[in-house]
Amino acid sequence: MFPLTKQFEFPEPCCDCKNFIHLCNPHLEKMKEDILYHFALGTGTHDFPALFGDVKFVCVGGSPSRMKAFIAYIAEELGLESSGCDYPNICAGTDRYAMYKVGPVLSVSHGMGIPSIAIMLHELIKLLYHAKCSNVTIFRIGTSGGIGLDPGSVVITRESVDATFKPQFEQVVLGKTVIRSTNLDEQLTKELMQCSIEIGQFHTVIGNTMCTLDFYEGQGRLDGAICLYSEEEKLQYLKEAYDSGVRNIEMESSVFAAMCNLSGVKAAVVCVTLLDRLEGDQISTSHEVLVEYQKRPQKLVGYFIKKSLGKV
Repeated sequence: MFPLTKQFEFPEPCCDCKNFIHLCNPHLEKMKEDILYHFALGTGTHDFPALFGDVKFVCVGGSPSRMKAFIAYIAEELGLESSGCDYPNICAGTDRYAMYKVGPVLSVSHGMGIPSIAIMLHELIKLLYHAKCSNVTIFRIGTSGGIGLDPGSVVITRESVDATFKPQFEQVVLGKTVIRSTNLDEQLTKELMQCSIEIGQFHTVIGNTMCTLDFYEGQGRLDGAICLYSEEEKLQYLKEAYDSGVRNIEMESSVFAAMCNLSGVKAAVVCVTLLDRLEGDQISTSHEVLVEYQKRPQKLVGYFIKKSLGKV
């Protein structure tokens, strides 16, 4: 029905000052109320500046339980925890996402895959804008499959690439394919790497992250319900990915980077690898070890936040 022509869209962030959140949507100015449906929040029912105006750091990750664990961890690290304190889910009116806050840190779940995190980011960026937040840094923390790395290694993303190793996010808007940049803040990446060196607890690298549209065929796995390629073809593809600079694979980083770029928000992706995909496809590591692995991005980002607040 529509001609799928490509439009390459690499504009400057939609803001006149990179310290503030700005929206690339003039239509929102005409709305009397903005309802963030998937958060069960709205500007007509909630005082966003009072609730969120002090937010300086936002951490997003896949599961609600992991993000609740992170807010409890960062509360303890910042000395903001209280005896017997539970952290209520700010989005308790919906089961789509979960959101927790302590001090200047907001922790939000985003579900799995590009569509889920994209919906969350639209509403998160609007929330930060309506709250009049400034100097905000957003982190995606999560798990991934490594390429040529030992399990448990942490990858700080230099840039997110698609399944053809191009640093771009492609989306169809009004029947036209739009291409957006997926670069991430270089200075922030270096600062996170320095934090990992100072922690000295786990192997960390800076590398490209390949963002795919699914967990099985899109990542060259042999163990899905459908697989019409050989093991040799799989290994050749993953080696090509490694040679292009890819060090891990996940399913959210491209749209995360693209949307943060367009909104003028400083952002980083920090993921731990659960296995080396050159060695296999299935995760057989014990639950206890996986739990420890999953804490590593939290520790790194938590240390960065503490250091930024002068608490190290």
